[in-house]
Amino acid sequence: MPLNVPGEQRLNAGSHFISPKADVWMEREDFFGNRCVELSFLQAHQKIDFSLKARVQRTALYQTLKPAINLVKLAEEIDANHSLDAWAPHHFLVASARVPLDLPTTTYAKMLAEPSADVLAIVIAIGRQLYHDMKYDPKSTTVDTPPIVAFNARRGVCQDFSHIMIACLRGVGIPAAYVSGFLCTTPPPGKPRLEGADAMHAWVRAWCGADIGWIEYDPTNGIFADLDHIVVARGRDYSDVAPIKGVMRSYGKHSTRQSLDVVPIVGDAEL
Repeated sequence: MPLNVPGEQRLNAGSHFISPKADVWMEREDFFGNRCVELSFLQAHQKIDFSLKARVQRTALYQTLKPAINLVKLAEEIDANHSLDAWAPHHFLVASARVPLDLPTTTYAKMLAEPSADVLAIVIAIGRQLYHDMKYDPKSTTVDTPPIVAFNARRGVCQDFSHIMIACLRGVGIPAAYVSGFLCTTPPPGKPRLEGADAMHAWVRAWCGADIGWIEYDPTNGIFADLDHIVVARGRDYSDVAPIKGVMRSYGKHSTRQSLDVVPIVGDAEL
């Protein structure tokens, strides 16, 4: 379910529709505050349909960002932060399940991390360079492709772009998280259609110090995440925010199909 994020996004209405009816249904929040539904199907079945309908109001962001601190000061602020709550920067500074820290991505990031530059400028520089250097190619990778494989090939999908950018940022000491969500399917008149608009999308959340806090950048499209980006879940990498995950006992062949529509409500600021 899309998140309620004060000052950024409000969920006005939302419902899950699941067929067949689950034998067990539990709603909860995970460690990072994402809204989850846990289901159990105890009877034999041949098909499961999951669907979501939601109405979300999104607020424009990042229009008046001021310069951030540099990397040295950022490291000092992280050391001085003794919190271990869900969004303490320490959780997002080291390798995670799907984002190892490796020499190629760290070296790539260090070439863009000027010692005199502030952290926000470094985040933007790395995001823009990945957008310039990599090609969006839905056929080049799968959900299990390691980030370094996509990075070496310089092609992939939004998950790859985001995992690579997270590895780059963590490699130079900038806490970085993974954001899963939706993009507006139809762009406003005169604007190009964003890559990744027909499925779940992904982008990056970076911590720029206590003063600015977290900002979100979409390296697949080379832009800040803004009105066209609907936040569903946030975590350390894709493993924390996969839209559907679980265990199934089965036999025979399997297939899946996904579809998505995100459209603006005419005459309203909501999506």
